[in-house]
Amino acid sequence: MKNDMLKIRICGICLFALLPAVGCAKVQARDMSAEAPPPAKVIKAMDVTSFKVEQPERFALATAIARTTKPELVVTGAVVVDTTRNVPVTSLAAGRVVAIHARIGDVVKKGQVLLSVRSDDVVNGYSDLKKSMADEVLARTQLERAKDLHSHGAIALNDLQVAENAESKAKLDVESKVQHLRLLGGKPERDDGVVDLHAPVSGVITDQQVTNAAGLQGLGSTAFTISDISQVWVVCDVYERDLGNVHIGDDATIHLNAYPGEPLVGKVSNIGAVLDPNLRTAKVRIEVKNPGKLRLGMFVTANFKAQNPVTYTAVPASAVLRLHDRDWAYLPTADKEFRRVEVVAGGVLPEGLQEIKSGLAPGQAVVKEAMVLDRAIEL
Repeated sequence: MKNDMLKIRICGICLFALLPAVGCAKVQARDMSAEAPPPAKVIKAMDVTSFKVEQPERFALATAIARTTKPELVVTGAVVVDTTRNVPVTSLAAGRVVAIHARIGDVVKKGQVLLSVRSDDVVNGYSDLKKSMADEVLARTQLERAKDLHSHGAIALNDLQVAENAESKAKLDVESKVQHLRLLGGKPERDDGVVDLHAPVSGVITDQQVTNAAGLQGLGSTAFTISDISQVWVVCDVYERDLGNVHIGDDATIHLNAYPGEPLVGKVSNIGAVLDPNLRTAKVRIEVKNPGKLRLGMFVTANFKAQNPVTYTAVPASAVLRLHDRDWAYLPTADKEFRRVEVVAGGVLPEGLQEIKSGLAPGQAVVKEAMVLDRAIEL
């Protein structure tokens, strides 16, 4: 009996000990269900490109139109000399410079004296000429004597022919020495050994290789370089992506910073076959007639127009809104709202229009004053 009572007590104690644990489990289960997140609700995303305003009819509309023109490319360049018009001033006679009559940068005329050189080559040439002239005088005298003797029967015809041959050779020798002296730059009537170098063409001295008392080596050594700048080159750097808009023979309009209102017209004569590996540009050469305004080294702006016309979309310039480095336009929708679309704007055109490269098609309606509508939306 005692054992039964003991068992009953032990069971009661164990049951009492388990009751709090069961109660805690129920409370924990109830608390977890209370803390569970509510079911997810799907909210339809708003169209941030559509806007609704009061009285939409107060915003005037314009129709995009189609325009046909030739593509235009604007690049920068510099004026350089036409290398085919560079003329060297050379001296075949070696010697020492005794006088310089022109300097680099001077404008010279054809035939103008540029410098004087004292040359031993000319002195020797003049000496040889004098000897040949003396030999010719002797040969002529002997010929006259032979003619007189032959007329009196004192000498044979063969002796007369020998005298005539000698006199002919003496004349040829004199002519040869005169040509050699003139080739060196000397003159037969001037025996001081000084050679004057003259400008072979008119132009500007763009290079000078001599100074006073300097020596010239002869054999074609260049003292000056004269450039004819009546026609010059404008060399431009055109990026690789724009080369398709430039063709040989295209016209190019040259704008000068010094004369902003007086553009010049040139023609593309060469497109470089090698690209700059760092800049990815090619040299494009434009030939331009110089009316006297172009100076070597000037920076210019060149406008190229392609030969084949293209058609593009044009809208009023006020219909394009610039926001965050992007171009936008507002289009009306069927439910009297406005939708903002991104466009790629080009250059400004005459009559207050602007080119649209992409984003709009001819015939579409756009809000004429995009900024006014944008302000109304913000309010």
